[in-house]
Amino acid sequence: MRTSSHPVRVAAISFLNPAPLMWDFEHPPHNAILAHRYQLHYTLPALCADELLAGRADLGLIPVASLTPELAVVPGCTIASLHRVRSIQLIVKQPHTLESLRIIAADTASRSSRAYAEVLFRTFLQTDPAFLPSPADPIAMLRQADAALLIGDPALLALEHRKQIEHAVGPCQWFDLAHEWHTRTGLPWVAAVWAVRPESLRTHRITATQLIEDLTASRDNGLAHVEDLVRDWTPRLPLAPETIREYLTHNIHYTLTPDCIRAIELFRRHAVASHILPPLPSLNFLS
Repeated sequence: MRTSSHPVRVAAISFLNPAPLMWDFEHPPHNAILAHRYQLHYTLPALCADELLAGRADLGLIPVASLTPELAVVPGCTIASLHRVRSIQLIVKQPHTLESLRIIAADTASRSSRAYAEVLFRTFLQTDPAFLPSPADPIAMLRQADAALLIGDPALLALEHRKQIEHAVGPCQWFDLAHEWHTRTGLPWVAAVWAVRPESLRTHRITATQLIEDLTASRDNGLAHVEDLVRDWTPRLPLAPETIREYLTHNIHYTLTPDCIRAIELFRRHAVASHILPPLPSLNFLS
């Protein structure tokens, strides 16, 4: 096995949902070994792709909306949901309905979530509300718009504080974006995948096989240590341990299955047809 004195630069996400994928990078004994091959940097989902495309990172956990022909999807791992994800919430102030929305305040942390929302409205509901980029503060968002789109940890926390939010802004309807996608397509909702600049592997003397093995082993070890992750994250998020456990074991799906690949392809087709994303001729997989 060959290693390089220049580790592969990795753009990662510090939300709860990728925690199992990052297990070996963050915990002994494997973190010491992987530190020779990889150098981690944590950022927001929307910025991972920017760093990858700008050459500031070699490998990134990026939104599927940010895939380009130059990037290769690493087989094996994903952040997806088979039914309800909980961490993508569209909060709609009554008396509005999905069909009547005109302005949506959108969390700026993820491009895929906004693109999925735009596909929901343009493709399935035949409407075209405006999206207002906003910090992830649900009360402030709902005071300036008809609805708020929250992702990741802020969405989980909003669900936990639903009563307080509705006390401040009035009754709301809460829509799980993964559920809305699944009910209309029958496919998983896929948020992110590991993607790599293939030429960087030659520069850093790491093989595709080694990379796939490292990322898959980290995911498998993370899923085998869910109780440890619950203990790690309970002090970091004001959520009940059972909520974190349920989220990691039932809401998030971590294996890039053929159905997940079909879901990405369908999402990209809808997004292109609705002029939301540029064309992506086909998914390029690392091999």
